[in-house]
Amino acid sequence: MLGKLLSASLGLVLACGLAAPADLAAKTTFVTIGTGGITGVYYPTGGAIANIVNKKKDVYGIKCTVESTSASVFNVNAVCKGDLEFGIAQADRQYQAVHGLAEWDGKPQPKLRAVFALAPEAVTFVVAEDSGIKSIKDVKGKIINIGNPGSGQRQNAIDLFSSVGIDYEKDFKAEGIKSADAPRMVQDNRLDGFFFTVGHPNGNIKEATAGKRKCRIVSITEIDPLLKKLPYYTKVEIPMDQYPEAANAGEKVYTVGMLATLVTSADVPDEVVYAVTKEVFENLDEFKKLHPALASLTKQSMLEGLSAPIHPGALKYYKEAGLVK
Repeated sequence: MLGKLLSASLGLVLACGLAAPADLAAKTTFVTIGTGGITGVYYPTGGAIANIVNKKKDVYGIKCTVESTSASVFNVNAVCKGDLEFGIAQADRQYQAVHGLAEWDGKPQPKLRAVFALAPEAVTFVVAEDSGIKSIKDVKGKIINIGNPGSGQRQNAIDLFSSVGIDYEKDFKAEGIKSADAPRMVQDNRLDGFFFTVGHPNGNIKEATAGKRKCRIVSITEIDPLLKKLPYYTKVEIPMDQYPEAANAGEKVYTVGMLATLVTSADVPDEVVYAVTKEVFENLDEFKKLHPALASLTKQSMLEGLSAPIHPGALKYYKEAGLVK
């Protein structure tokens, strides 16, 4: 998949030239990165990208800001409509948008372009210990937040339930609230559990597991059918040492996950995407220190999970850096 995308994207690079940085520095170009809720990983990640790019404002003439949004679906749509220059989106949402699936059923997004991948995200299922839920199949009759409409985690939860034969519309009460509100609602006995697709460690998960009402992070092991059906998912382990107050802190906890990715539009100038890509990659050590979820990034891992054509501006840098042929 990546090889085909690189070949297709290379053709776009060869077809058009890029202006020199000095050409950009003559004027200020304002760009905005769509992120997610302020308590998640997307918002600080977008802020980290903006901080690094803004340090070279005098070189590139780019002023970068971040916007808190409802995350993946919103960001993809806003990028494709030209309302945002960049957005952070789960790899599955990138895949679905390009192929006209899920919210984009029959309406593929031809302008969507990949820039680079970010931190791995885990579909995390947190439940109250007194709910009796020990596996994803124990939710019948319970009250579970699967995420607000338009969020990637909502579709992740639906995918998981479908793969084990559970109807989220009939078998339990599915709530659609924002992730930031879910820990408090669990502690107030208004939820039995919630899903959150996120990089770890995460403040919301820490809030839930450190509360008076004991919580556990459920290991989801019934995943083989899902992995066979949907190629963007992979098996991941949740670092339980980050949640010492969880009821099952000493256990191994596995689930499915995917990569978060930075996306843009074919309409965003090549020079802008080149500058953003170059500054993040050439300051990767600094970038990784800006949030714990970014710590495992490598230059090669940032080229994975890209199921949209790579933007010519990004590809130009990858070729210069010897990351692709």
